[in-house]
Amino acid sequence: MAKLTILEFPDPRLRTRAAPVVAVDDSIRTLIDDMLETMYAAPGIGLAATQVNVHKRVLVADVSQEQDRPLAFVNPEIIERDGKTEAEEGCLSVPGIFDKLTTRSARIRVRALDRNGKPFELDADGLLAVCIQHEMDHLEGKLFVDYLSELKRTRIRKKLEKERRERGSHPAARERSNAPVI
Repeated sequence: MAKLTILEFPDPRLRTRAAPVVAVDDSIRTLIDDMLETMYAAPGIGLAATQVNVHKRVLVADVSQEQDRPLAFVNPEIIERDGKTEAEEGCLSVPGIFDKLTTRSARIRVRALDRNGKPFELDADGLLAVCIQHEMDHLEGKLFVDYLSELKRTRIRKKLEKERRERGSHPAARERSNAPVI
């Protein structure tokens, strides 16, 4: 397994719409394993292939406290939505930024292929539902900051660009929130 580089906003590659996976093979299983390793190391609870500059419809998630329930979704699609929820979100591609979104469904049913190419459906609510919706947005080239005002997006972009200039190649301490980083 290998830890992958996570693209950061405003990198234009994050705006690429992911292509469907034609066949779940060893290269997709390796991608899933590498994405899980990257997500856990970040640390985060979800990661879309787009975030690691692989433009295929693959996402991983693990919202368990113990980080021992990894999920992989290949070619995911939401087939049912119910209710609305408000949740504070953060994103591994928008480090240190957290904001409340009211645009997520409270409950979803998702259809996908697993790491072996077997179709499955999953009912999700709470944090897992928010996480899956967040990651599926990435597969469409959309970020959670797109739900914020233009003024907020501009401030976030300037803040992140300034942090990158100041830290150069050195990791910087970032603001933390109690919200999980998706």
